[in-house]
Amino acid sequence: MNRSFAQIRRTPAVFISGCVMACAFALSGPVLAQDGALELAQARQAVDKATQADADQYAPDLIAVARQGLEQAQAAAGDRRERKNVPVLAARATVDADLARARSEEATAMAQLQLHRNEVTQLERQLATPEGR
Repeated sequence: MNRSFAQIRRTPAVFISGCVMACAFALSGPVLAQDGALELAQARQAVDKATQADADQYAPDLIAVARQGLEQAQAAAGDRRERKNVPVLAARATVDADLARARSEEATAMAQLQLHRNEVTQLERQLATPEGR
C-alpha cells in the first residue's frame, strides 16, 4: 500500500531546515522591494518612453520634473540613510514621466487631427467650386 505524504515521517533536521528556508524566502521579499531597485528601473523606463514620445517638445516642464525626480531617486539609492525613500521618489518620477508621455501623445494626436480637419476643409472647398464637380 502506498503511503500518502501525510504519513511520511519527517526528520527534525529536514523540517527545521525547510522552515528556515521558508522564513528566509518570506523575509527577503520586503527587503528586495524596500531598496527600490524595481521602482528605479520603472522610473528610468518611463522617462525613456516619455523622451521617445517627444515630451521635450510637447511637455518640457513635466519631463524636466520627471528627470529631476529620477535623479533624486538615484541619489537616494546611493545614500544608505536615504535608501528607504527610493521607492517613493522613483514612483513619483514614474508618474511624472507617464503624464509627460501622455500629454505629448495628446499633443501629437491633436496636431494630426487638425491636419486632417484642414485636409477635409480643403477637399470640401474643391467640391464646392465648379471645377471640382
